[in-house]
Amino acid sequence: MHEFDVVVIGAGAAGLFCAGIAGQRGLRVLLVDHAAKFGEKIRISGGGRCNFTNRDCGPGQFLSENPAFCRSALARYSPDDFIALVRRHGIAFHEKHRGQLFCDGSAEQIITMLRAECAAGAVQHWQPCTVLHVRRTQTGFELDTAQGGVRAAHLVVATGGLSVPKIGATDFGHRLARQFGHRVVEPRPGLVPLTFDGASWAPFTPLAGVALEVAIEAGTGKAQQRFVEDLLFTHRGLSGPAVLQASSYWREGTALRIDMAPGQDLADALRRDKIKSRRQLGNQLAQYLPQRLAEQWLRSQGLDAALPMPQARDRDLVALAESLRHWQIVPDGSEGWRKAEVTLGGVDTRELGSQDMQSRRVPGLHFIGEVVDVTGWLGGYNFQWAWASAAACARALVACPQPHSDATISG
Repeated sequence: MHEFDVVVIGAGAAGLFCAGIAGQRGLRVLLVDHAAKFGEKIRISGGGRCNFTNRDCGPGQFLSENPAFCRSALARYSPDDFIALVRRHGIAFHEKHRGQLFCDGSAEQIITMLRAECAAGAVQHWQPCTVLHVRRTQTGFELDTAQGGVRAAHLVVATGGLSVPKIGATDFGHRLARQFGHRVVEPRPGLVPLTFDGASWAPFTPLAGVALEVAIEAGTGKAQQRFVEDLLFTHRGLSGPAVLQASSYWREGTALRIDMAPGQDLADALRRDKIKSRRQLGNQLAQYLPQRLAEQWLRSQGLDAALPMPQARDRDLVALAESLRHWQIVPDGSEGWRKAEVTLGGVDTRELGSQDMQSRRVPGLHFIGEVVDVTGWLGGYNFQWAWASAAACARALVACPQPHSDATISG
């Protein structure tokens, strides 16, 4: 039986970071993952350049049934803290959009950095290695793995969520949480394209590939949110940053509310154009929208794109502008886990300590990163939660007394 102070299950962003910090603080750490490679989700993120944090990250950019939970960890490990680490490793980066930071080179640089931090803490890696059973003992935990038995005082679960199954995502962390009596907030795909049934979407399929900036709203009450981002038409529905953001707030049977011309009074602009422009209506509308969208939208409203602007009726122009400013459409679903970037839901944070990510039910058991019911917006927020929750957990491990319990649970 191998002996460690801490076993971390999951070699993604949160697991690697936690293991490195804990190891550098003098703990004997084992990092276990069923995948052969480290940090696959890091590797594919941000188009291969890893949007590793967001300068403007705060609790308001996260969803959870317990929204105050993330506040402590985010305050104690900020984007500036991670940026300092990136700089210390000589990784060049740039701000792309609204505080989003990307590597100038490859996402592989972030993985190399995290591995170097683990090496500095003498972290042991078992990969690929499946965890078969987990038991609670009087002095901590025992794990049966494909590479032998392990004992440790502390167990950190950093197994991520269900998004991107092609890189090995599973529900292992959720099953383990339930095994130890934890409630799991029902997982669902987040930051995911939305789809529409074939008949209702047929008029829009010719617009596949068209993109434009919109204001989009989804959700109701306190769970309502508005974003101004780019929207992309696809053969099956809507995607792009605007829809990915909105998807986390959207619920089945509810409408997306979309303004295709945010920040401008389109009705007034079209009325002025009628006076001074001799263009056709379709060409004039294309001054505000992509050409293909302008023509298709006019057809959907029963208006002639070839109509000269001076002949357009004011009430038709006003109605046209209103239809573009207040487009409401009800998706019939999403592209699911295959295309989702994150998992909404997860281990109920009301059963975890906000300063150490430790179970209130089972001392010595910790949950960090995406496996927890904390989900960020698109734009580096989920990586910052990985770093912050991992740091909170790892720092607490050093100060934690060895857990003691008479309970024994078999996996």
